[in-house]
Amino acid sequence: MPLLIVIGGILLLFLLIARFKLNAFIAFIIVSLLVGLAEGMPLNTLVDSVQTGIGNILGDLLLILGLGAMLGKLVADSGAAQRITSQLIEKFGRKHIQWAVMLTGFIVGIPMFYSVGFVILVPLVFTVAAATRLPLLYVGVPMLASLSVTHGYLPPHPAPTAIVGMFQADFGKTLIYGILVGIPAIIVAGPLLSRTFRNIPASPMKELVNPVLLEESQMPGSGISIFTALLPVVLIALATLGNYVLPSESPILKALSFVGNPVIAMLVAVLVAIYTLGLARGRSMSEVMGTVAEGVQGITMVTLVIAGAGALKEVLVDSGVSDYIAGLLKGSSVSPLILAWGIATVIRVCVGSATVAGLTAAGIVLPLVSDQAASPELMVLAIGSGSLMLSHVNDSGFWLFKEYFNLSVNDTLRTWTVMETTVGVMGLLGVLVLNAII
Repeated sequence: MPLLIVIGGILLLFLLIARFKLNAFIAFIIVSLLVGLAEGMPLNTLVDSVQTGIGNILGDLLLILGLGAMLGKLVADSGAAQRITSQLIEKFGRKHIQWAVMLTGFIVGIPMFYSVGFVILVPLVFTVAAATRLPLLYVGVPMLASLSVTHGYLPPHPAPTAIVGMFQADFGKTLIYGILVGIPAIIVAGPLLSRTFRNIPASPMKELVNPVLLEESQMPGSGISIFTALLPVVLIALATLGNYVLPSESPILKALSFVGNPVIAMLVAVLVAIYTLGLARGRSMSEVMGTVAEGVQGITMVTLVIAGAGALKEVLVDSGVSDYIAGLLKGSSVSPLILAWGIATVIRVCVGSATVAGLTAAGIVLPLVSDQAASPELMVLAIGSGSLMLSHVNDSGFWLFKEYFNLSVNDTLRTWTVMETTVGVMGLLGVLVLNAII
């Protein structure tokens, strides 16, 4: 019976979001309350569970999300993203243009939310495709594959960061493992797969045929652009690696652990960006703070959706559903990593949103991590991979891609959906390989 209640709750979540177009946060709260009532939770306990779930998940996440949004906006508005793109294209040349845009998407995608990265980089892709006279999808898909991987696999993006907190996974390890798994996924789903799309007709959205680009003198240097965009990744990675090579009482390790804390790393990166991409470029502090404020405004709804998922997770735990499901899964011979990936995939197909799919799946399979049946870091990546699978007409990213590249629905399914599915399958394969090694 508890399993049927969960399945019914997920189906209701799907109907509310996809069929009735209800706001995802409101849908999560409604489903959380109904699941709790169906499980027989007292009303006061149920309300406390919802509030606790929201508070717990936002307590771990809000600072990282807010600072990440600020950094992404500074990178975008300063021209640093454009500088990184132009420099990589210049270095790689026309013959290796796919690798240039792929690397651009990866570098820019780490600190920048998916939708922001898409809107910023796609006009640059249009310009590159026109200048090199190469097919648009041949140039564009590698960049989009990179953005998808960073969105689904890597902190500080919303869903991976939230799941890291839910599973009490190591932030730095998750980031490093995610990069190791993500690189082959991007290569296969980007430069290799996009070669099969050369003959599919695509054209830029008319409004973006001549995108407004900054002049050379208006952009920061390539070195400072890449350094600022990747600074939080470098700090977190150094702290993680320090744990393996330095003695536990080393003052250097303590210093690295402090600056490599995700919140501190993001704060340091934002402060550096305020100077390198703002004040040092001649912008006033009020102008820079305006950019920072705009960045934070863009994450309000994402934050609420994650809060709603936290409420559902807490209800599943407090009502005993998670333990019940864990008991059922314990008898299964299937790897917990594959189970987590499969559950995230099913929810992704039903609901559309990768963030919703990842967070809902995490709440369901959480006991598998607490029982030490699988590495929490790899579980984060398995769920992230599954949450990207089989994007179709109920996913906003599907329509964003279709409209920007002027594709038919059929051609969007043949390109975007295949690319996203390739990213998801490669992610699972990479996780299983890592699981056999570590």
